[in-house]
Amino acid sequence: MLEQLQPYWLEFITIATVHLLAVASPGPDFAIVLKHSVSYGRRTAIFTSVGIGLAILLHVAYSLLGIGLLIQTTPWLFTALSYAAAAYLAYIGIRAMTSHSGKAAEAQAKSGHLSDKKAFVIGFITNGLNPKATLFFLSLFAVVISVTTPLQVKLVYGLYLAIATGLWFVALSFLLGSGAVRTFLQSKGYWFDRIMGILLILLAVRLVVAG
Repeated sequence: MLEQLQPYWLEFITIATVHLLAVASPGPDFAIVLKHSVSYGRRTAIFTSVGIGLAILLHVAYSLLGIGLLIQTTPWLFTALSYAAAAYLAYIGIRAMTSHSGKAAEAQAKSGHLSDKKAFVIGFITNGLNPKATLFFLSLFAVVISVTTPLQVKLVYGLYLAIATGLWFVALSFLLGSGAVRTFLQSKGYWFDRIMGILLILLAVRLVVAG
């Protein structure tokens, strides 16, 4: 396998660099991991991160199968995807903004729980519905990756992108879930929920306007 990959190292390094810049930029994935880290703790944020990482394979799959090109060249389909993602982000944002305040919020933070499965699903849907991720992978496979690159090599690229994305957000979960950071943000829980809610709603509006 290593011998097969050897001619494609330059291509891989280009992909890894572009991906690092993309995944490091704040967006819906970052917002949801941040919210889950503070609201539910490190474990929940990690399962959310795993969901985000596995959703990358969804983007890779439709890019390889050519479905992504269909989405890109069918305006109403891409618009529908944008609206679905916006509606989902707005829903989460509104829930955050209408969370309890004061002592009620503190009690909810202590007793609140999000199952591992639900955290995973939220992460998967957040990334899977993100039309910006759709465009990123379409561009990646159309511009950066050569048409002559073998399918098995492209699959290795896709697997790397999924693992790298998941590990990035897992690392972020560890950082944001650390005692000092989480305690500080929780102490401002009432305002934090509202700021996160506004951020998610603004991301939803941005998706609709950009779409």
